[in-house]
Amino acid sequence: MDEPIRRGGRPRRSSAEVLADAAAELFLEQGYGRTTVDQIAARAGVSRATFFNYFPAKADVMWLELDAAVAGLPGYLAASTESSAVRAVEQALLDAARAHDPERVPWAVAQAEVMGIGPELVAGVAVRVTAQHEAVAAFVAGRTGEQPRALWPQTVSGAMLGAAAAAFGVWVTDGVGRRALVEYVAAALTPVVAGLDAR
Repeated sequence: MDEPIRRGGRPRRSSAEVLADAAAELFLEQGYGRTTVDQIAARAGVSRATFFNYFPAKADVMWLELDAAVAGLPGYLAASTESSAVRAVEQALLDAARAHDPERVPWAVAQAEVMGIGPELVAGVAVRVTAQHEAVAAFVAGRTGEQPRALWPQTVSGAMLGAAAAAFGVWVTDGVGRRALVEYVAAALTPVVAGLDAR
């Protein structure tokens, strides 16, 4: 029996991606500052209200992939079977990199200058990196019995997330010839993990 033809709009699961792609197109065409939420919604073929169902503000549409990584990280940390806290964080970051859709390149990072993002780029990244840092530090603290603000949890989190972020940046700028993200993250983490785990 044939599958019924779906009518009445885009599948719900793709709406956030459709909005993010529409925003990226408009930011490239006319710049971030001259693009409105109404224009993004119109380009995506949805209502303004639908935009705000997925994103609290215009700036948030740039961070679909990073927000997914932030949301998924605690789950990856909790699922790790590694006895070493450092190795567990490594495993979680590699799992997050494997889960990243290779077709979803964050244009806000790759084309920030063309889009005229500027301060919004810095602020958006800072908020999300802080959330990741707090999650990792809390996990390490829970494993070691220390406070999340203690030196060791902060060091592990800062060093490992810094390496992963560097790998992500290189992956983005490598263009169409880029390899799988997990390869970059693994290469960046290997020396950091070796040093930290030797403690």
